[in-house]
Amino acid sequence: MNVPRLDLTASPHIKAPDSTPRIMWNVVASLVPVVAAATWYFGLSALLVIAAATAGAVGTEHMFGRNGSLGDGSAAITGLLLGLTLPAGMPLWMAFVGGAFGIGFGKLIFGGLGQNVFNPALVGRAFLQAAFPTAITTWPAAGQSWATLRGANFALPFMGGAVDAVTEATPLNLMKFEHATTGISHLLLGSTAGSLGETSALLILTGGLYLAARRYLNWRIPAAIFVTVTVFSGILWRIDATRFPDPLFMLFSGGLMLGAIYMATDMVTSPITNAGAWIFGGGIGFLVVLIRVWGGLPEGVMYAILLMNALVPFINRATRPRVFGTRLETARGRS
Repeated sequence: MNVPRLDLTASPHIKAPDSTPRIMWNVVASLVPVVAAATWYFGLSALLVIAAATAGAVGTEHMFGRNGSLGDGSAAITGLLLGLTLPAGMPLWMAFVGGAFGIGFGKLIFGGLGQNVFNPALVGRAFLQAAFPTAITTWPAAGQSWATLRGANFALPFMGGAVDAVTEATPLNLMKFEHATTGISHLLLGSTAGSLGETSALLILTGGLYLAARRYLNWRIPAAIFVTVTVFSGILWRIDATRFPDPLFMLFSGGLMLGAIYMATDMVTSPITNAGAWIFGGGIGFLVVLIRVWGGLPEGVMYAILLMNALVPFINRATRPRVFGTRLETARGRS
């Protein structure tokens, strides 16, 4: 006689149809048009730099990560995002080291996926910014032949390259140091000098809308960033339009779109509450404008996100919802 069996298991008992690997690989797929645009503008060098950064991230995950962790796609996302924050002329060995550092010191050292405090791709870029400031701030001009290298991509480690490249100031550099503006159409399409991820704001926004529709990101974070940047920069622009750029320029220039949609929304390093998402995004937007206008560097997206990553535990604690049936003081641990 068949006796029905009662299985007792720990929660959750109802599982969502989307697994971690499925979410991660959807994010990777949404970045494909951005990579294609970077390749269109910067040719073969763009593919080489992105591939090197991804190889460094994936290789480090394979060597030191947990069994099966490579298949969740998080290392691939780290490599892709890091590569998109780099210039096309970056030596490939530097991009590779940046990817390895991002995974090793931005993720694995904390215990792996779900344990890291800071966005691994930005940790890798921060390392490259500190270690190789000249290489990471040399911006090749868009255009030229597809097969033409945009810099010393094949330079040997710690050796100078033999390839010359046509360089150009980024829109943020032109605005900060020469008070020269760049047309919004160029910023939307990405036909300007800059990192590979500054290629097309329209494609990045399209990818963000796709991820938001699939609920793979909390739309409140990029919304808070965009609103804060618009309001803060708009106030400054109203005060002195000859000194401060207009809000549209602030929104579509630099790495703001890529950072707001793909890096600030990282599920591990962003707040878990909706109220916290607004605070987190607002803080990033405020810091971006603050650094761009008064900081020594023309761009501030990387530092703004990393600084707010460090505040996420405090934001989660401050915005923790009240447990039903308890007083607010009890829920916050003050009684």
